[in-house]
Amino acid sequence: MSKLSVTIQRTQAEPAQAAVAAHKDSAPKLAEAKTMLSKAELLALFAVPALPVQTLNDGANNQQTAEQRVALYQSQLERTRQLYMASIYSRPTYLVQSLKAQFVEFQHYQMSTELDKRGVAESDALRKLWQQLHVVDDIIEDIIRHMPAQSPAGWQITTQGRNSLCLPTVGRLRNDAPIADQGSLNSYVLAHFGVMSYTYDRGYYIGHVVGYLFCCYFCAHLSITYGVTPLESNLIPEYSYASLETPNMVRLLQALDGYCKKRIYQLAIICARLSYYATDKRIEKMLIAEVNDFDKKLQLRHLDMLLLQGVMPESAVDNGFPAS
Repeated sequence: MSKLSVTIQRTQAEPAQAAVAAHKDSAPKLAEAKTMLSKAELLALFAVPALPVQTLNDGANNQQTAEQRVALYQSQLERTRQLYMASIYSRPTYLVQSLKAQFVEFQHYQMSTELDKRGVAESDALRKLWQQLHVVDDIIEDIIRHMPAQSPAGWQITTQGRNSLCLPTVGRLRNDAPIADQGSLNSYVLAHFGVMSYTYDRGYYIGHVVGYLFCCYFCAHLSITYGVTPLESNLIPEYSYASLETPNMVRLLQALDGYCKKRIYQLAIICARLSYYATDKRIEKMLIAEVNDFDKKLQLRHLDMLLLQGVMPESAVDNGFPAS
């Protein structure tokens, strides 16, 4: 059984480290790195292109998707291991700030600020939150310090047929553009607790129960209709995980103390406020503001007056009627 164990270490000023899932009994085993990576090499692991979208639903393409998914999970796991095994000199102080520019949520936010000519998108509060994004790393470190060790378990997550969590995409897609591994804030956060991907109309998460909690809190805060079911044991071949029914899930959640749950909730709320989904809602407000950028009642009175006088409406300005 593949295990996700958490070991807390402190050496001098070095932050808490997590020993991520070690494939002791499953094959293929992840090879141990002979040398520690430099800071540049470590950052390069977090900058990867999106996998190509597959348009056909046949045996060959489905097999390719399965292989790509397993390869993605192994690279996610190895990257997280490299991150926590890195020395204090090679590990970025606040990695999330270094990666911010590649997150689809940040790119979408930047585009929305350019559109927000009428100041309806809460731009000031969001700008401050993006500037203080380092708190995400602080909360993650605190969560890792408090979460109990457990074997990785798998869940399927559906959110209205869309990739609302912005998980890295593999294979076929229904609506959204492909998203690279570590191409979103949510995938960055969840990678600290397990591995994840999205295909066609559902997401897959394998890891610690805190990742499951994060997804639930995130969707609930944004009022996104979502469903979570155990990941069938044979759905992801060549990757070891537990397929847990609801009673087992309850026991895992009972093993978390209240403090850990509260920190997960705080982390999910920050990500929800900065999410692609929330920015879409703010852009919808901009659309409504543009539709309603003049006094409609005044225009109705002008129109009725013109019609009573037998004047064509397009002659309103010529006849001395204001245009707004």
